[in-house]
Amino acid sequence: MLRGRARREQAAHAGGTPPADDPLDAAQERRVRAVLALGGVPQADLPDGVQQVRLRLLERAAKGEEAPRDVSAWSAVVASRLALDWHRAKRRQERLGERLAALRQPEHQPSGEDNRLLSLAVARGLDGLPDNQRQVLVLRFYADLPVRSIAEELGVPEGTVKSRLHTAVRALRARLHEDEVV
Repeated sequence: MLRGRARREQAAHAGGTPPADDPLDAAQERRVRAVLALGGVPQADLPDGVQQVRLRLLERAAKGEEAPRDVSAWSAVVASRLALDWHRAKRRQERLGERLAALRQPEHQPSGEDNRLLSLAVARGLDGLPDNQRQVLVLRFYADLPVRSIAEELGVPEGTVKSRLHTAVRALRARLHEDEVV
């Protein structure tokens, strides 16, 4: 019986009609898609954006918060924020790509073997760091997050992030010198 209901809901949703317990009706979903599309989110990412809005509505309900007075307006605002987040993530990825491209163009091109040795040494060095130091190092230099964002996400002061970064870089540099990689 439950499988039949799940299949009917899935079929109804695939056909364009949301299931009965869907927090967004069809008009609200169309509005969310439009806001995301106008915000520059690619067509392929629109279903994920709509799901994110649904998830946020369900999270509100799970926390015991009352539903927004105007779900349509609330969901449009959330969709616009998601579009901004999408652009920020895209810019972050582009900056990271530029940094990596700059790193790949040194004065002399190291051989493939040199690159493999360096990658292995860095991986070993990261494995040797305490979890909190490795975490801030990866967030700062691989995820390209600013110190302030790292501090906010981890719930620690900026000074703590800076201290952990300093200690981690020193330890990683020492390890790479010890292994005679740099």
